[in-house]
Amino acid sequence: MKFILGRKLNMSQIYDASGAVVPVTLVSVQANVVTDIRTKERDGYEAVQVGEGSRNASRINKPLKGHIKDLGNFATLSEFRLDEATPAEKAAFKVGGKIEVSQFKAGDSIVVSAISKGKGFQGVVKRHGFHGGPRTHGQKHSEREPGSIGGGLRTHVPVGLRMAGRMGSDRITVTGLTVAHVDQDENILYVSGAVPGRRGTLVEVVAK
Repeated sequence: MKFILGRKLNMSQIYDASGAVVPVTLVSVQANVVTDIRTKERDGYEAVQVGEGSRNASRINKPLKGHIKDLGNFATLSEFRLDEATPAEKAAFKVGGKIEVSQFKAGDSIVVSAISKGKGFQGVVKRHGFHGGPRTHGQKHSEREPGSIGGGLRTHVPVGLRMAGRMGSDRITVTGLTVAHVDQDENILYVSGAVPGRRGTLVEVVAK
Protein backbone atom coordinates (compact mmCIF):
# COMPACT_ATOMS: atom_id res chain seq x y z
CA MET A 1 0.00 0.00 0.00
CA LYS A 2 1.48 3.31 -1.12
CA PHE A 3 0.39 6.79 -0.10
CA ILE A 4 1.93 10.22 0.44
CA LEU A 5 1.09 13.85 1.20
CA GLY A 6 2.17 16.72 -1.02
CA ARG A 7 1.43 20.29 -2.09
CA LYS A 8 0.04 21.25 -5.48
CA LEU A 9 2.47 23.40 -7.47
CA ASN A 10 1.11 24.08 -10.94
CA MET A 11 0.09 22.43 -14.19
CA SER A 12 2.51 21.77 -17.01
CA GLN A 13 3.12 19.28 -19.80
CA ILE A 14 5.73 16.66 -20.57
CA TYR A 15 6.44 14.29 -23.46
CA ASP A 16 6.07 10.55 -23.12
CA ALA A 17 8.22 7.90 -24.79
CA SER A 18 6.26 8.14 -28.03
CA GLY A 19 6.62 11.92 -28.20
CA ALA A 20 2.99 12.67 -27.28
CA VAL A 21 2.24 15.64 -25.02
CA VAL A 22 0.91 14.66 -21.58
CA PRO A 23 -0.78 17.33 -19.40
CA VAL A 24 0.43 16.96 -15.82
CA THR A 25 0.01 18.51 -12.38
CA LEU A 26 3.16 18.91 -10.29
CA VAL A 27 2.88 17.84 -6.64
CA SER A 28 5.75 18.79 -4.34
CA VAL A 29 6.44 16.30 -1.55
CA GLN A 30 8.06 17.57 1.65
CA ALA A 31 8.90 15.60 4.78
CA ASN A 32 6.36 12.80 5.38
CA VAL A 33 6.86 11.22 8.80
CA VAL A 34 4.75 8.56 10.53
CA THR A 35 3.54 10.15 13.78
CA ASP A 36 1.21 7.45 15.07
CA ILE A 37 -0.19 3.99 14.32
CA ARG A 38 -3.92 3.56 14.96
CA THR A 39 -4.95 0.07 16.09
CA LYS A 40 -8.29 -1.65 16.52
CA GLU A 41 -7.54 -2.47 20.14
CA ARG A 42 -6.82 1.13 21.12
CA ASP A 43 -8.66 3.26 18.55
CA GLY A 44 -11.25 0.95 17.00
CA TYR A 45 -9.75 1.15 13.51
CA GLU A 46 -6.42 0.67 11.74
CA ALA A 47 -4.67 3.62 10.15
CA VAL A 48 -1.36 5.41 9.79
CA GLN A 49 -1.10 9.05 10.86
CA VAL A 50 1.36 11.05 8.78
CA GLY A 51 2.83 14.49 9.47
CA GLU A 52 3.68 16.73 6.51
CA GLY A 53 5.57 19.97 6.01
CA SER A 54 6.74 22.31 8.75
CA ARG A 55 5.64 25.42 10.62
CA ASN A 56 6.74 27.66 13.45
CA ALA A 57 6.87 25.74 16.73
CA SER A 58 5.20 28.64 18.53
CA ARG A 59 2.02 27.98 16.53
CA ILE A 60 1.66 24.41 17.81
CA ASN A 61 -0.33 23.89 21.00
CA LYS A 62 0.97 21.84 23.91
CA PRO A 63 -1.26 18.75 23.42
CA LEU A 64 -0.09 18.42 19.82
CA LYS A 65 3.54 19.00 20.83
CA GLY A 66 3.20 16.17 23.34
CA HIS A 67 1.71 13.94 20.66
CA ILE A 68 4.35 14.45 17.98
CA LYS A 69 7.18 14.80 20.57
CA ASP A 70 10.51 15.26 18.76
CA LEU A 71 9.33 14.04 15.35
CA GLY A 72 9.01 17.55 13.89
CA ASN A 73 6.88 20.69 13.69
CA PHE A 74 4.42 19.54 11.05
CA ALA A 75 2.12 21.83 9.12
CA THR A 76 -0.62 19.21 9.03
CA LEU A 77 -1.50 15.68 10.13
CA SER A 78 -3.51 13.23 8.02
CA GLU A 79 -4.52 9.61 8.39
CA PHE A 80 -4.59 6.81 5.84
CA ARG A 81 -6.73 3.75 6.55
CA LEU A 82 -5.13 0.32 6.41
CA ASP A 83 -8.31 -1.67 5.75
CA GLU A 84 -6.94 -3.12 2.50
CA ALA A 85 -3.30 -3.46 3.60
CA THR A 86 -1.68 -6.85 4.13
CA PRO A 87 -0.16 -7.79 7.52
CA ALA A 88 3.32 -7.32 6.06
CA GLU A 89 2.45 -3.83 4.82
CA LYS A 90 1.01 -2.88 8.21
CA ALA A 91 4.11 -4.11 10.01
CA ALA A 92 6.34 -1.97 7.78
CA PHE A 93 5.02 1.28 9.27
CA LYS A 94 6.84 2.48 12.39
CA VAL A 95 6.48 5.72 14.34
CA GLY A 96 9.21 8.07 13.14
CA GLY A 97 9.59 6.30 9.81
CA LYS A 98 9.71 8.38 6.63
CA ILE A 99 7.53 8.00 3.56
CA GLU A 100 9.47 8.76 0.40
CA VAL A 101 8.32 9.81 -3.06
CA SER A 102 10.59 7.10 -4.52
CA GLN A 103 7.97 4.44 -3.69
CA PHE A 104 5.97 5.63 -6.71
CA LYS A 105 6.92 4.97 -10.30
CA ALA A 106 5.65 6.08 -13.67
CA GLY A 107 2.45 4.27 -14.65
CA ASP A 108 1.10 3.78 -11.11
CA SER A 109 -2.66 4.17 -10.89
CA ILE A 110 -3.54 6.64 -8.12
CA VAL A 111 -6.47 8.33 -6.39
CA VAL A 112 -6.02 12.00 -5.45
CA SER A 113 -7.99 13.93 -2.81
CA ALA A 114 -7.79 17.67 -2.12
CA ILE A 115 -9.89 20.71 -1.20
CA SER A 116 -11.21 22.48 -4.30
CA LYS A 117 -10.88 26.19 -4.94
CA GLY A 118 -13.29 28.36 -2.95
CA LYS A 119 -15.48 30.57 -5.13
CA GLY A 120 -17.52 32.32 -2.44
CA PHE A 121 -21.26 32.98 -2.72
CA GLN A 122 -22.45 32.25 -6.26
CA GLY A 123 -25.77 32.31 -8.07
CA VAL A 124 -27.60 29.38 -9.58
CA VAL A 125 -26.26 29.93 -13.13
CA LYS A 126 -22.64 29.46 -12.11
CA ARG A 127 -23.23 27.07 -9.21
CA HIS A 128 -25.74 24.68 -10.81
CA GLY A 129 -25.74 25.53 -14.52
CA PHE A 130 -29.22 27.08 -14.68
CA HIS A 131 -29.87 28.80 -18.02
CA GLY A 132 -31.70 31.75 -16.45
CA GLY A 133 -34.63 33.59 -17.96
CA PRO A 134 -35.04 34.82 -21.54
CA ARG A 135 -34.12 38.35 -22.51
CA THR A 136 -37.38 38.80 -24.40
CA HIS A 137 -41.07 38.75 -23.43
CA GLY A 138 -40.93 41.70 -21.11
CA GLN A 139 -38.17 40.46 -18.79
CA LYS A 140 -35.64 43.08 -17.86
CA HIS A 141 -33.60 42.03 -14.80
CA SER A 142 -34.13 38.27 -14.55
CA GLU A 143 -31.55 36.88 -16.96
CA ARG A 144 -29.64 35.03 -14.20
CA GLU A 145 -32.41 34.55 -11.63
CA PRO A 146 -33.48 31.08 -10.41
CA GLY A 147 -37.16 31.48 -11.17
CA SER A 148 -39.96 30.04 -9.05
CA ILE A 149 -38.92 28.11 -5.92
CA GLY A 150 -42.38 26.91 -4.87
CA GLY A 151 -44.87 26.45 -7.68
CA GLY A 152 -48.36 24.98 -7.81
CA LEU A 153 -50.24 24.62 -4.54
CA ARG A 154 -47.18 23.94 -2.41
CA THR A 155 -46.78 26.27 0.53
CA HIS A 156 -43.17 25.43 1.26
CA VAL A 157 -39.82 25.20 -0.51
CA PRO A 158 -38.97 21.56 -1.41
CA VAL A 159 -36.11 19.99 0.51
CA GLY A 160 -32.87 19.94 -1.47
CA LEU A 161 -33.89 22.63 -3.95
CA ARG A 162 -30.85 23.95 -5.77
CA MET A 163 -30.33 27.60 -4.93
CA ALA A 164 -27.58 30.20 -4.71
CA GLY A 165 -24.98 29.68 -1.98
CA ARG A 166 -21.38 28.97 -1.11
CA MET A 167 -19.50 27.26 -3.90
CA GLY A 168 -16.21 25.40 -3.76
CA SER A 169 -13.95 24.58 -0.78
CA ASP A 170 -15.19 20.97 -0.88
CA ARG A 171 -13.16 17.81 -0.51
CA ILE A 172 -12.87 16.34 -4.00
CA THR A 173 -11.57 12.85 -4.81
CA VAL A 174 -10.40 12.17 -8.37
CA THR A 175 -9.97 8.56 -9.50
CA GLY A 176 -8.39 7.15 -12.64
CA LEU A 177 -5.24 9.29 -12.50
CA THR A 178 -1.75 7.95 -13.13
CA VAL A 179 1.80 8.93 -12.22
CA ALA A 180 3.45 10.30 -15.36
CA HIS A 181 6.91 10.87 -13.90
CA VAL A 182 8.74 10.91 -10.55
CA ASP A 183 11.51 13.45 -9.93
CA GLN A 184 13.37 11.97 -6.96
CA ASP A 185 15.99 14.75 -6.91
CA GLU A 186 13.38 17.51 -6.43
CA ASN A 187 10.77 15.27 -4.69
CA ILE A 188 8.08 16.09 -7.23
CA LEU A 189 5.30 13.83 -8.50
CA TYR A 190 4.05 14.46 -12.02
CA VAL A 191 0.38 13.45 -12.00
CA SER A 192 -1.27 12.86 -15.36
CA GLY A 193 -4.36 15.06 -15.41
CA ALA A 194 -5.85 17.75 -13.19
CA VAL A 195 -5.76 17.86 -9.39
CA PRO A 196 -8.32 19.83 -7.31
CA GLY A 197 -7.35 22.98 -5.45
CA ARG A 198 -5.22 26.08 -5.78
CA ARG A 199 -1.45 26.23 -5.64
CA GLY A 200 -0.24 25.16 -2.23
CA THR A 201 -3.26 22.94 -1.52
CA LEU A 202 -2.56 19.80 0.52
CA VAL A 203 -2.91 16.76 -1.75
CA GLU A 204 -3.41 13.14 -0.63
CA VAL A 205 -2.10 10.58 -3.12
CA VAL A 206 -3.00 6.90 -2.71
CA ALA A 207 -1.92 4.17 -5.12
CA LYS A 208 -4.57 1.65 -6.21
